Amino acid sequence: MNGMIRKRKSVRRCESARLDTEALEQVKKQVNSVKALYPDIKYSIEIVDKIKGTLGVKAPHYLVFGSEEKEGAYENIGFIGQQLDLYFSEAGLGSCWLGMAKSGTNEASKLPHVICMSFGKPDEPLHREISEFKRKSMQEISEGSDERLEAARLAPSAMNGQNWFFVASGGKIHCYRKKPSPLTGFIFNKLGCIDMGIAICHIAMESTDFCFGKEPDAPSRRGYAYMGTVK
Repeated sequence: MNGMIRKRKSVRRCESARLDTEALEQVKKQVNSVKALYPDIKYSIEIVDKIKGTLGVKAPHYLVFGSEEKEGAYENIGFIGQQLDLYFSEAGLGSCWLGMAKSGTNEASKLPHVICMSFGKPDEPLHREISEFKRKSMQEISEGSDERLEAARLAPSAMNGQNWFFVASGGKIHCYRKKPSPLTGFIFNKLGCIDMGIAICHIAMESTDFCFGKEPDAPSRRGYAYMGTVK
């Protein structure tokens, strides 16, 4: 398994000092090299110094993700952003998804805001042991067998809800997200789709030949929305 998947953690405290110019240039290069889950969906990633609604997370820099409003947009952002989250961990930088935060700047892209991610030099332990992950068991989130599902199980999610389910069969992984209640749907529909993209990114990292899309004959699962199939 990808080494960063096994030890990454959400770092909520970073040093206040800004990264030097060279380090920021490396981040920009990585931003420009990520792969999209849906290449036809327009998105933007901007680096800013201040955002609103960090809920106690401290960092000198933030990524602001925007996207056109289109089916699959949120999964696409989750897939893209998690590549950067893993990059930060490997580069010795701390990062954290910020579901409730928004940029206080006027984004140059003009695309609708989706989500933010903090990053900087960590002011707390950067990595953790596999035993420190607080995750549901494989039996709670999947049926069937595929070694890539362990990477999905370790993926981060909003409030650590892990509201996903995977059905592995014949070399395929059908992906589902739990439908939120009517009271929380306006928040968790969006975050649930982002989380799904994050988990699919982890599966992609473990795949030698990755392809994702909807299948008309995919099995349904009560209480869950079908998101697509890894083939």
